[in-house]
Amino acid sequence: MSKVKEVNATTAFSMVKKGALIVDVREAREVGRMAFDVPNVLTVPLSRFESRISEIPSDRKIIVTCHSGSRSVMAARMLTTRGYPQVHNLQHGISGWVRNGLPVKQAPKQPAFAWLKRLLGKA
Repeated sequence: MSKVKEVNATTAFSMVKKGALIVDVREAREVGRMAFDVPNVLTVPLSRFESRISEIPSDRKIIVTCHSGSRSVMAARMLTTRGYPQVHNLQHGISGWVRNGLPVKQAPKQPAFAWLKRLLGKA
């Protein structure tokens, strides 16, 4: 099995500024709550990764990420076994990115029990 190169958040941020592509393998609902606020982000959920792998360019540096870094390792291994030459896994995922104070977009916080008010039609 191919060894996946690990990068920390600050190194990944520097790589993105130089043109690397972040491939976020989290599901849409996760990305909707918090997303990377940088250019060059492609969201390919792990649940559909194999069927969409052709969307990922093989001619640039790729940083695969998820919430904590474990799903992205699986996706990064898939890319390296398919011959992608420059694949990196973001250590600690978006959690590590946030801990390092790097840019993210967050969904607005909902007031407590807002979902219940909507459900009951009192919004």
